[in-house]
Amino acid sequence: MPLRKGAAALGVILAFPVVLGGLALAAAVLDSRTRGTGWAGPLREAARLLGQRRRRTVAADGLLVTAGVCALLTAATLAGTAVLPLGERPLADLAVGVVWFNAMEVAVWAALWLTGWGANSFYPLVGGYRFLAQGLAYELPHMFALITVAVGAGSLRVPEVVAAQRGLWFAVAMPVAFAVYLLSALAMAFWGPLGGPLGVDVAGGVRAELSGPDLLIFQAGRYALLAVAAAAAVPFFLGGGAGPGLPAWAWTLVKALAVLALLVWAGRRTAGLRMDRFTEASWLVLIPAMLLQLLVTATVAVAAR
Repeated sequence: MPLRKGAAALGVILAFPVVLGGLALAAAVLDSRTRGTGWAGPLREAARLLGQRRRRTVAADGLLVTAGVCALLTAATLAGTAVLPLGERPLADLAVGVVWFNAMEVAVWAALWLTGWGANSFYPLVGGYRFLAQGLAYELPHMFALITVAVGAGSLRVPEVVAAQRGLWFAVAMPVAFAVYLLSALAMAFWGPLGGPLGVDVAGGVRAELSGPDLLIFQAGRYALLAVAAAAAVPFFLGGGAGPGLPAWAWTLVKALAVLALLVWAGRRTAGLRMDRFTEASWLVLIPAMLLQLLVTATVAVAAR
């Protein structure tokens, strides 16, 4: 019996990174399809990068670059596999699960900064600075969206957030928070209109000097981050694994893939945003709107008790 329980626990532990990897691959395939490079585009690109020789700029800090590249994928993995439930319960049911998710997402700031700074090159450094500026614009609305979810559930534990949506999904009860979360998900993964850190006007920005396996890991981390952002929308706003006819894990995957497809589609169909205008809109529109949503949610939560 203990051996059987141990095997079951090991299976659960291994399932989370496998599912995250599958979602990241799905993001890469969907992105490849929207760019017209076909379903096999990500596999061809991965094979090309694996066989490509690494290059280094003069006086580059290889340790910082490696740390930054690996930190991006690590942050996405820890954010996704630790507290997001694949079905009904997460791998680690932390009392501060919502905070853990936000903390791992903030680690992306350090990952991009280290990558841009360590290359000792102009364009990656500009890309790193751009992401810091983007973080100052999107992080507060993003944080308020997560706080609103926690206030609505009366808890920072992700399973309790899911349980609080049995009568009504938070995407319906908190539409402003849901919309802001989706926008901040694009910013978090520096995707589409908020892809300034990788802008073509700065020769690829943060990744300009990356090549070979380094670039492959960086790209995998970016797709994983987008996949985690989509997966997190399910327990936070879409009722988790609730749904008719299918097991909880299946509904979780269906909802995550739907949000992922929406983010990829929006990223490819929306014009880029200038960072100064995004920052202005964030501080003058998104933050006040989120504070109003938080006030309404808190009032309803207090009245319900």
